[in-house]
Amino acid sequence: MSSPSLPGTRTRVGKYELGRTLGEGSFAKVKFARNATTGDCVAIKIIDRDRVLHHRMVEQIKREISTMKMIKHPNVLNLYEVMASKTKIYIVLEYVGGGELFDKIANDGKFKEDVARRYLQQLINAVDYCHSRGVYHRDLKPENLLLDSHGVLKVSDFGLSAFSQQVRGDGLLHTACGTPNYVAPEVLTDKGYDGTSSDVWSCGVILFVLMAGYLPFDEPNLVALYRRIQRAEFSFPSWFSSGAKRLIKRILDPNPLTRITISEILENEWFKKNYKPPHFETEEDVSLDDVDAVFNDSEEHLVTERKEKPVSMNAFELISRSQGFNLENLFAKEMMSSINELSLQLSDFHD
Repeated sequence: MSSPSLPGTRTRVGKYELGRTLGEGSFAKVKFARNATTGDCVAIKIIDRDRVLHHRMVEQIKREISTMKMIKHPNVLNLYEVMASKTKIYIVLEYVGGGELFDKIANDGKFKEDVARRYLQQLINAVDYCHSRGVYHRDLKPENLLLDSHGVLKVSDFGLSAFSQQVRGDGLLHTACGTPNYVAPEVLTDKGYDGTSSDVWSCGVILFVLMAGYLPFDEPNLVALYRRIQRAEFSFPSWFSSGAKRLIKRILDPNPLTRITISEILENEWFKKNYKPPHFETEEDVSLDDVDAVFNDSEEHLVTERKEKPVSMNAFELISRSQGFNLENLFAKEMMSSINELSLQLSDFHD
């Protein structure tokens, strides 16, 4: 997939040239950008500082940035750096050109079992690593799963994630959050829940959606939806294999204490087919100093957003810089035409 081209007049932030808008939300927009030094493509999430302060979202944004800095995994969207101007916060992210997994389902419909399994394997790898770093995503759904140009899955949007430090004395999380159709039944109660098993439930719903093309729990009325989730009332389509059914049934167990764990999923026969464990280097010491610097009023860390006009070029320079255009051919043709003309004049003279 080719990278989006940058327009004539460039906006530059630090060493990055901003291009077209890739997405837009209530508090932020994501723009395609290019590192002017290396030429690498990135995506920059631009957040309005005033709106974040006004809505008291500083801690949530800091948590999202800190989480992504801690998680360095091939199946998690990579965060390169964080910058700030007086009015904006810039989060520089890995650019992935394949779009959301949600769009792929919406456009292509359900996936074949082998394809769905491959995505689940990558998702479980990412979630397992997040949990090992004490991070629970809490909003896993196809809209938050991106694909790169090679079809590799990348978990994104850690805006609702929680650290293990946020767990109370009872060892449970107590904030009900996530997207209703994908949340575990225990999240809907006020008794607290374990972040690892609730993320596993969401992975099971995602697998069902990938293979069925529709949600296992879907009701127009929220009360009816929650009742179905808490009882795990759903039925399998006829095309699901027995192995897939058994695994999904173990994942969508309404009791988090008997629900299958990630270590058990990794040993499941259906899951293990053509499984490739991830290979990557772990970073032990991750500095979060730049995250704090972004949110304090220190002038030395601020960047500026400025417009840059492209360097003007005359027609000759433009032609000479065009790839595949060979000026030698042009001069050779002109030379041949001059020689031919001279030959004709000489022959006329002799005649």
